[in-house]
Amino acid sequence: MSLFSDEGMWLFNDPPTTLLSKKHNFNLTNPWLENACLSSVRFNNGGSGGFISADGLIITNHHIGADSLQKLSSATRDLLKDGFIAKKQADEIPCPDLELNVLISIEDMTDKVKNAVTPNMKPAEAFAARRAAMAAIEKESADRTGLRSDIVTLYQGGLYHLYRYKKYTEVKLVLAPESAIAAFGGDVDNFEFPRHNLDFCLFRAYENGKPAKPAKFFKLAKSGPVEGDLVFVTGHPGTTNRLETLAKLIHRRDYFLPYNLARLRTYEAALLQFSASSPTNGAMATTDLHRVANARKAFTGQYNGLLNPSIIEAKSVQENNILLAAEKEPEKDTPWKSIALVQKKLALFETEYLLFERGDAFFSELFTIARHIVRMADELPQASGKRFREYRDSNLDSLKFQLYSPAPIYAALEQAKLASSLSFMAEKLGGGHPLVKLALNNEPPSVRAVSLVQNSKLFNPAERKKLMEGGKAAIQASTDLFIKLALDIDAKSRELRQRHEEEVEEPERQAYSDIARVRFKTLGKNVAPDATFTLRLAFGIVRGYQLDDKEIPFQTTYKSLFERHSLMQGKVPFDLPEQWLQNKDKLKLSTPLNFASTADTIGGNSGSPVLNREGELIGVNFDRNRHGLVRNFVYTDVQARHIAVHTQGILESLRTIYQAEDLIKEMTGQ
Repeated sequence: MSLFSDEGMWLFNDPPTTLLSKKHNFNLTNPWLENACLSSVRFNNGGSGGFISADGLIITNHHIGADSLQKLSSATRDLLKDGFIAKKQADEIPCPDLELNVLISIEDMTDKVKNAVTPNMKPAEAFAARRAAMAAIEKESADRTGLRSDIVTLYQGGLYHLYRYKKYTEVKLVLAPESAIAAFGGDVDNFEFPRHNLDFCLFRAYENGKPAKPAKFFKLAKSGPVEGDLVFVTGHPGTTNRLETLAKLIHRRDYFLPYNLARLRTYEAALLQFSASSPTNGAMATTDLHRVANARKAFTGQYNGLLNPSIIEAKSVQENNILLAAEKEPEKDTPWKSIALVQKKLALFETEYLLFERGDAFFSELFTIARHIVRMADELPQASGKRFREYRDSNLDSLKFQLYSPAPIYAALEQAKLASSLSFMAEKLGGGHPLVKLALNNEPPSVRAVSLVQNSKLFNPAERKKLMEGGKAAIQASTDLFIKLALDIDAKSRELRQRHEEEVEEPERQAYSDIARVRFKTLGKNVAPDATFTLRLAFGIVRGYQLDDKEIPFQTTYKSLFERHSLMQGKVPFDLPEQWLQNKDKLKLSTPLNFASTADTIGGNSGSPVLNREGELIGVNFDRNRHGLVRNFVYTDVQARHIAVHTQGILESLRTIYQAEDLIKEMTGQ
């Protein structure tokens, strides 16, 4: 690790203590880390957050809370658009299927997992042996501790750590700003800076009907950062690909990313058309449209990054340096050649795998539910170690929590989404493909989507539960067309999954394990592992940057928010809620709203607490600028920045606009 770089999403059990001391003169202590760990929260639907009071109050992003806001809305109450404030705890609204996780401990299980595989095993045998070992470790831990226990693969198979989490499934909505201020600038300003987003949301965790009492929580700093300050981000970055070989990255550039961009553009076009048909439909599709548009823009940035010759050259230099070190090892360049060969095999069936096993052909909540019901009937009778990972004992409670959710599913939206994905499936494989014909059942995509949705009873959680409890007999007898579809394609989907596990995942895992051994021998663990949606620590410097001979300041204010609103004539997506316009004169316009730093973040870090040297909360991460979209593959801090909502901006909004004095007192410990 270079002392000139702030790269790294660091493990809490292997923190960058020496690096911080040498580069930033910061003493990272165990109490500091413990407080940060136990105060940080993972939103199981794909984001991060943090406890900010002794009574279970949690802060995250509005766009992370959007899923719950959508589910809690109705024809007469649009919480996404209009926001929500619970003036007292009795007014807080229960969220139907929101699970939160707090990391309690990490234990190295590398030897136990690796020792389950012997050199003479075939790929299928090795995969099964490793899966069984991981399941056994998870089950023993969960039975003994009562904590959610997950084996996490690090360095693509170099290490295996056991993460234990405390779960909260009793969660209530406390406050959400209006979407116009939370997502000011919309897709136009997304992945840009300067930004002006009040992108925060408040929830409260409960236990046994009473506010949870977390072991630790973040205190709010009395003041915010200035340019040049060292800051920290504690959150759950989802996925990065920095340690992948050049052959794997080229496969992503030439196959995986173009496929995904085509898929997302198809979905997005359908959602835009559906949204434009009526205000009601627009409200229904808000969350899905944001997710798809956000993913499309992020993948575009990644794709452009891999089309940049300088990035490919940098990755080639990195790889050659490790290959030189590998010359002294028995394997030499064999692992790299193995991974390159795997990509050629993967290209032969990846489209089918993504469409049918990953489920890209079926952009539908009802299909996802049906597939789980069908597969659980086959998987659950087996020992936990023989099941697909999502059905292992360690994951069952969380899965059932989602399957039995009473959250509404909208038929019209399901039809529009499903029609788009079925059409995409046919475009990619051709109308004569056996699986396409099976999925469409001799109907055009739009007609097939209507048939499936209108004849389904899976909207009702009680029907789902009845099928689950009825087992294979009830499922085989079901007349629900989604159940029938899931049954019809299951054999081929399982075949594709098995092929992917044995021809791609297992050879790659073994090769990356060998590469990791070389890397550890030459570099130690001075390179952080790729992101795995587990708790990590990043750090950086609060700093603006230069763009086209223009100095971009490190922060924005409420003053610059209203200036941008005026410049764009208040037109969507630069409109502001009426109460913000009416109370403009009451706001302290010099209050910081957003700020940027060089800390290393990625998707999944949304909602991550941003801390000062004292471990106090100074902001909530919500985005990167477009220059940071290449961080999936390489870290850069020349112009790349993560972006956070400033806590002083949050408090000013609570004080002046939302008049939430009780929440201010709770958050500030008054």
